[in-house]
Amino acid sequence: MSQSQPAAPTITPTSGQGQGVPPLVVNAQYVKDMSFEVPGAPQVYQTLRSPPQVAINLDVQVKPMETAGQYEVTLQVRAQASDGQPAAGAEKPRAVFIAELAYAGLFTLTGIPENAIEPVLLVECPRLLFPYARNILADVTRDGGFPPVLLQPIDFVTLWQQRRAQAASAQPAAVA
Repeated sequence: MSQSQPAAPTITPTSGQGQGVPPLVVNAQYVKDMSFEVPGAPQVYQTLRSPPQVAINLDVQVKPMETAGQYEVTLQVRAQASDGQPAAGAEKPRAVFIAELAYAGLFTLTGIPENAIEPVLLVECPRLLFPYARNILADVTRDGGFPPVLLQPIDFVTLWQQRRAQAASAQPAAVA
């Protein structure tokens, strides 16, 4: 005599909109633009005695797409390394390498309240892109013959808050 087991219930996840559509979808990630240059090659490889000093500049750009709810978010990273020594006849330290990366993602937002769209685009989307951009930058600098540039974690919430504060302080000046 065999007994049949009841079938396990089927669970369909929903995101609160009743349709099971996730609020944030990553449609694609890609290198939009990348450059790596060593202005002083090949001499820099012969004269560099210690790891270069690297200055990092990071920015996030958002561009709405034609399709409703779709946005391109671009994480722009510029790493400029110097050896601390001024070039002949110059006041600035000599550039060892310059790496520029624009790493982008195409995102679809669904059912997100209007007041939450900006923080999602300027905080959550860059958080998703950052590990990939970090890896690409490390690989390109290592493959260029230098120690890999390993970006430290970025606090995108603080960057977003700074951007909002700058926009708010610029707004009264524009009205005056």
